[in-house]
Amino acid sequence: MSLSLDNLDNMYIDVLREIGNIGAGNAATALAKIMNKKIDMDVPKAKIIEFKNISEVLGGAETPVIGIMLSVDGDLSGNIMFVLEQKAAKNLVYILMGQIGQAGAAEEFTEMELSALQEIGNILAGSYLSSLSTLTGLKIYPQVPALAIDMAGAILSVPAIEFGKTGDTVLYIETEFIEDDASVVGDFFLIPEVESYEILLKALGVIS
Repeated sequence: MSLSLDNLDNMYIDVLREIGNIGAGNAATALAKIMNKKIDMDVPKAKIIEFKNISEVLGGAETPVIGIMLSVDGDLSGNIMFVLEQKAAKNLVYILMGQIGQAGAAEEFTEMELSALQEIGNILAGSYLSSLSTLTGLKIYPQVPALAIDMAGAILSVPAIEFGKTGDTVLYIETEFIEDDASVVGDFFLIPEVESYEILLKALGVIS
């Protein structure tokens, strides 16, 4: 299947942004209930990018990041990743847990903080998949997430190992968490398998 990324971006960026905005709204509501505090979420960017360019989006293959990955099944099959630079991940935990201060790059994560980040990834994935399901009518189910701390290139090697079953492009949604004057940006990627990508694009009306 040959698709023009430029055409997809120009014609369907509004649909992707809507998926992101609905998902962000749902995730913010879920986080507010869990944390008992108001967290706003915004979607500064939503686009389709080539898989090989994900490292650049994350700041380069050697950027230390935290990645939350989970598989998807139902009408679509593939992987979802939510990725944060390590310092941003620590600051996000500070925001959600009401702690004061800015993280240092070398600070270790506690088990509680890692658990919180994994749950955030789970909530985000569920919220975005729910909004995608609503817009497409497809049944999409997230599986249990796994968390990894590593360089961006190493974390991306996990879906790359199964690249034979995935497409060349991914849905990319930049997500910004906001509380008062503090904000943290993370990156959300949906990586469908080739057959699922075609189903998804047909459901979105991108191809016939």
